[in-house]
Amino acid sequence: MKQLIVPVEEFTTPDPISIEETMGLEELLRLMSSNGIRHLPVMRDGELAGIISDRDVRLFAGMPLEDRKGLTAGDIMTEDLLSIDASTPLDEAAMLMSAHKVSSLIVREDDQFLGIFTATDALNALVEVLRGVEE
Repeated sequence: MKQLIVPVEEFTTPDPISIEETMGLEELLRLMSSNGIRHLPVMRDGELAGIISDRDVRLFAGMPLEDRKGLTAGDIMTEDLLSIDASTPLDEAAMLMSAHKVSSLIVREDDQFLGIFTATDALNALVEVLRGVEE
């Protein structure tokens, strides 16, 4: 079978909704819920500073209200980001996600934040590639 090389950029969610690190937990919970967002980039002075996943939010949302009062996106975001270049082949991106057991990757182009590649994006790519093979 011929190897198909597709850049991750073709299935990346470009310009995702993002928030500032000062946004409070309750507000970001509402934002994620109302927009069906599972990954939320966190910005600091116009630069990507971290990411919050729905899993991160669930951990903190389960805390007593008094303990979570005053928590901000900056308090709960993951700062150790896995990034890939927009030209990275889909298979490499998927293997990186699997190896690190993460559900999203930061996609960069010319060292600038381009978007997010998520497990859902990877599944959409798989479906599209398989359908293309069938045709």
